[in-house]
Amino acid sequence: MQKIMKSKISKFIIGAFVLAATTGSCTKSFEEINTDPDAFEEVPPTNLLANVLRNTGESFGGDIDGYGTFAGYIVKIQYLDYMAGLTPTNNTYGNRWAACYYNITQLNELLAITEETADIDKNVRYVARIWQYYMWSYLLDGWGDIPYSEAQQGAKELGSIVRPKYDKQEDIYPSILEGLKVLADEMAEDPGTDAVGDGDFIYEGNMGKWQKFCNALRLRIAMRISGVAPDLAKSTIEEICADPMAYPLLKTNEENCYLTYPGAAPYWEPWYTTGYTGDRRVDNFGMADIFIDHLNETADPRIAKVANVAADGQYRGFQNGAAATPPDLRDISFIGDKYMKDAVGFTPFYKSCETFYMLAEAALLGYNVGMTAQEAYEQAVRLSMQDNQIPEAAITTYLAGAGMWDGTKERIWWDMWVALFKENFEAWNLYRRTGIPSTNYPSLNSVYGDAHNDQPFRLPYPNNEFLYNAENVNSAAANVADFVWGEQLWWDQRTGVY
Repeated sequence: MQKIMKSKISKFIIGAFVLAATTGSCTKSFEEINTDPDAFEEVPPTNLLANVLRNTGESFGGDIDGYGTFAGYIVKIQYLDYMAGLTPTNNTYGNRWAACYYNITQLNELLAITEETADIDKNVRYVARIWQYYMWSYLLDGWGDIPYSEAQQGAKELGSIVRPKYDKQEDIYPSILEGLKVLADEMAEDPGTDAVGDGDFIYEGNMGKWQKFCNALRLRIAMRISGVAPDLAKSTIEEICADPMAYPLLKTNEENCYLTYPGAAPYWEPWYTTGYTGDRRVDNFGMADIFIDHLNETADPRIAKVANVAADGQYRGFQNGAAATPPDLRDISFIGDKYMKDAVGFTPFYKSCETFYMLAEAALLGYNVGMTAQEAYEQAVRLSMQDNQIPEAAITTYLAGAGMWDGTKERIWWDMWVALFKENFEAWNLYRRTGIPSTNYPSLNSVYGDAHNDQPFRLPYPNNEFLYNAENVNSAAANVADFVWGEQLWWDQRTGVY
């Protein structure tokens, strides 16, 4: 499998270079001479899909600190984090903004070249549309107000809009849910027969799993806005749960939306690349004190997977933004081998256990989801434990002990926080929506001093927006303080944070 995927990725990269060579010319004769008659005149849809999925994994899968720190999982232990990098830039978070819009644009191209054959290319178009909605949701959850209705209309035939306005989050989320419902209905009523092709690095053309991922995104977004748009959230979730044949969900670990890697140079999993080929596993990334403390206090068996023991055989975390490094870096637990020491590894976009954590919360809210909150919670815990190769006896002990169902949303959220490890962006979303982990805190020696008592509320808008779309971005950021604080996102209803 690794060799096959390596071959696939290499083929797509080579194809991209060939295409570039055949389209970048100065004179007609030069173009004729340098055009390979065997090269693609048009990129195959599956190649475009492959490029987007690869780019998503590389752009978002490499985060170790950043979101990992915002979520309370990981801290720097040598080059200590004082939050100085949370400013407008075209690198780091700016790259991820650009990657989202790039991916959406590439998928628009896929849809454009298959427009005339839409009845034949249904499945690859379904996948492209699903991933576009995932990209939009990522932008919304990261930045809040974003260019949406006027985005990607810079071409003359599309309106020559090079400075798109920023739309409000509260307007975009319902639009995305509506689009996903249309897509879910189409997939249920009119499944395609075409093969997605080798470019599907996630589900390898299994459209049943893509259909489930589509509905899982609906569930995630509906739960995200449940505190501010309860009617829409309730109707969306109950519709999904009322008709599992039409709206199936991801419910097993075999269905997890994971991007895995070839595991051979240079196509290593991003955390492995940073930690082992980049040799940063020991000298920079340690486990956060609040994460290790929680796992120790609850005797959570997943600790042996998410973390390695320190030199003395104990699990020990470190403070976020401490004044000085630990005397010996080996006194701190590093990231567990399952998550970092695996060249094949995985970048998670959705874990099936999330489905049941959210259904448990929905049941507590009084939604009709076809199962009790306790049933959903316990299934979520089991899936998370099993995904971490925890023995059944240890799962039973945990559910009878600190992990026992107690009828509260907090019990759901604390366990979901543990389960989301490595899916750090989604864990940060959980924290901002629920306030769990309640022990979370920003860098102790932040360059902002005491101006802020919480992790960032959002990501900083890229510097290019301030350079080339200044009026619109400045309007969107009018109530933002120090680039990432100030006004909270629409669905972040916490109080007492600043």
